[in-house]
Amino acid sequence: MNNKKTGLRILKYIRKYVGLLFVSIITASLSVALSLYVPILGGKAIDCIVGKNKVQFDNVYIYCFRILLVCIASGILQWIMSTINNNITYNVTRDIRRDAYEKIQKVPLKMLDSKSTGDTVSRIIADVDQFADGLLLGFSNLFTGVVSIIFTLIFMISISLKITLVVVVLTPISFFVASFIAKNTHKFFTEQSVTRGELTGNLEEAIANQKLVTAYSKQKDMIDEFDEINQSLSESSLRALFYSSLVNPSTRFVNSLVYAFVAMIAGMSVIKGNVTVGGLTSFLSYAKQYTKPFNEISGVITELQNSLVCASRVFELIDEEYEKETGEKTLDINSLNGDVCINDVAFSYTDDKEFIKNFNIDVKRGQRVAIIGPTGCGKTTIINLLMRFYDIKDGKISIDNVDSREYTRESVRSGFGMVLQDTWLKEGTIRDNIIVGKPDATDEEVIEAAKKSHCHNFIMRLPDGYDTYIKEDGGSLSAGQKQLLCISRIMLAVPPMLILDEATSVVDTRTEIKVQEAFAKLMEGRTSFIVAHRLSTIRNADIIVAMKDGKVVECGNHDELLEKRGMYYEMYNSR
Repeated sequence: MNNKKTGLRILKYIRKYVGLLFVSIITASLSVALSLYVPILGGKAIDCIVGKNKVQFDNVYIYCFRILLVCIASGILQWIMSTINNNITYNVTRDIRRDAYEKIQKVPLKMLDSKSTGDTVSRIIADVDQFADGLLLGFSNLFTGVVSIIFTLIFMISISLKITLVVVVLTPISFFVASFIAKNTHKFFTEQSVTRGELTGNLEEAIANQKLVTAYSKQKDMIDEFDEINQSLSESSLRALFYSSLVNPSTRFVNSLVYAFVAMIAGMSVIKGNVTVGGLTSFLSYAKQYTKPFNEISGVITELQNSLVCASRVFELIDEEYEKETGEKTLDINSLNGDVCINDVAFSYTDDKEFIKNFNIDVKRGQRVAIIGPTGCGKTTIINLLMRFYDIKDGKISIDNVDSREYTRESVRSGFGMVLQDTWLKEGTIRDNIIVGKPDATDEEVIEAAKKSHCHNFIMRLPDGYDTYIKEDGGSLSAGQKQLLCISRIMLAVPPMLILDEATSVVDTRTEIKVQEAFAKLMEGRTSFIVAHRLSTIRNADIIVAMKDGKVVECGNHDELLEKRGMYYEMYNSR
């Protein structure tokens, strides 16, 4: 049932290219018809040289010339068919990859957080490649195989209906043998595909964190873990290959028996005078040709098992639910006041364990809110809820006295400028990375933003300045330089509200002081949320929220919290 559903999904993608598919079928039919016409011409040529002293060389030459022309025409048609099949296959795989990538951009973050990055990448790259191989083989061999069977039957019937019936009755045995083996190999291909995803995830993790692996001398542990998964993939691949490889020899054995039996019956027909020697030659050629497509189709079935498994994994990703849009209003950032009220908010990552409970805070326009607390207390979670990366379970988050869920997610996020502890740089120039939030920025604006974030000087020391091309991980840039570039985006876009999550965590102290001064100017008149472990960076905040275990323990300004001698007091004096 699962294979049937997957197959129907594939047909929906192929439907866009039905015109090319029709041309492919026509060229396949003509190519097969011409190639099957060759034995007829060969049989007639043989009949011209069978009788004693009756060799007709003129006719033999004519038939040989016709065979040459037919072979050339068949070859050209086969080339056209292969080109069209490649075109259909790679267009379909392109469409599937695009849909899968688009889905990743629109699914809730909790879905991506719950899956291995390597497995997701494996589905879009490796699984689609495997699917493409099977689809191409299906187009190339399945169409020609079916058409070949039909035309071979027609040609064999024209020679002898009786012997054709014998062939028709016996040959499908090989097809049933192939189908039986293919059904039992499906689980092995599934295991192989899943393990391949695990291996991709392991590789992605190892390569992305190679510095940490080396720093902690964990190379041997990583190699052992890789070897374990690699061994598992090797075993599952061998099992899948072993059982699938039984198809071809099994069908060939059955077909050889059929061929021998048919040859015996056809030979007796020649002795009785019912069939000519040339006709016998043609018929035996067709009998062999008739069994060949069954071998090819059986091979296609085996490959399609693997392709369907890979396709189902990709469709599983494509079928993930979109991030649900709860509101239709658009937040006008030009008239945004910036009042944010978090009222009795509750949230949990899993249904069985509550995390944020009864969170309350009222922020007025232009106020700076600092959120502090031990690791895992929920600081970043609050930021995620403000940005609507996750939706709250209960309570309400209001922006200018309107529930944020009444606004579209995109418009809510456009109201915030965000700098995270984890930097993100895309492949492109330095300028491309700075103008992410304001694509139409002028060169003067870009340079001014870079100066405010104190990264103009190091940019100018790069080989091509602002036109220096970097990879997605920032290349040779230091962690501090990467973060300064991310800060430049905020300095350029100048959003109405700010979120700074450890925004200067990897910047040196001197640069941090300068960046904090720039931030102070930027935050004037703008509602700002600051997450920081360095208490010195937040003492000037209007509101300091101390969190513990998902709850607000204390709330007030620096002086008020010191007077309470509570959690903030202990954290401040333990520096």
